[in-house]
Amino acid sequence: MLVRLGRQSRPPDAILVSVPTTADIGLEAAGMPAVTLLVGARGLTRQRNAILERLDGFDLVCFLDDDFVVGDGYLAAMEQAFLRDAGLAGATGVVLADGITGAGYSFADAERVLAAARSPEVSTSEVYSAYGCNMVFSVSAVRQEGLRFDESLPRYGWLEDVDFSRRIARFGSLGRVADALGVHLGVKGGRQSGLCFGYSQIANPIYLVRKGSYVWHRAAWLMSRNVAMNLLRSARPEPHVDRRGRLAGNAAAFADLLRRRLDPERIDSLS
Repeated sequence: MLVRLGRQSRPPDAILVSVPTTADIGLEAAGMPAVTLLVGARGLTRQRNAILERLDGFDLVCFLDDDFVVGDGYLAAMEQAFLRDAGLAGATGVVLADGITGAGYSFADAERVLAAARSPEVSTSEVYSAYGCNMVFSVSAVRQEGLRFDESLPRYGWLEDVDFSRRIARFGSLGRVADALGVHLGVKGGRQSGLCFGYSQIANPIYLVRKGSYVWHRAAWLMSRNVAMNLLRSARPEPHVDRRGRLAGNAAAFADLLRRRLDPERIDSLS
């Protein structure tokens, strides 16, 4: 992914790689002169916040997951979108293929998809939330209230993108930039267990509703869809998804909801 960033038609002014340990980044990347390595606490929200602490002198911050393969014009398209619309507080690109919804894609798959993509129109359409694998925010909007990602969403931090997007939306609009292209590989390694993720599928939406950064009808639809999928596919689960673990996590979360102890951070005590 860092090599792809080096091919951008509009090069990044700085690259910050946030990892919990130096073992989480290849030696070649660690030695790249344009890369600043931030080593800190484990957990997606904490790693994102480490980047937010280093934004002096910048106008835009772009968060990219390490399995998101950017098209060569991604950063240029994002910069132009914010220049066209001074009221834009946050944006996300167009994901041409998303491996998170299936077995995942290889880097070669992503290269083929990007090579075959047609030149899209230059436009920005409104969205409810940026997508966590690729999202860009106005630094001035971040600074207005010292916004940070919610560290009460531990580990994989599911829905942290929605929470941050809805809070920054108080300071401007959110958009999808049509000519900012990429492919999300959806790498399966390094993610939390099915049990923990199943718990988060219930605990995190309810937590965000209580917090005020998510609305009930969206949370209810999301939870019901996920529980239904886990139920329907638990008998014959996909090889890449722990449906039974997720279903057990869903059940544990509903039990905690009835006991009035539902909390996203409870996954740290689950096996």
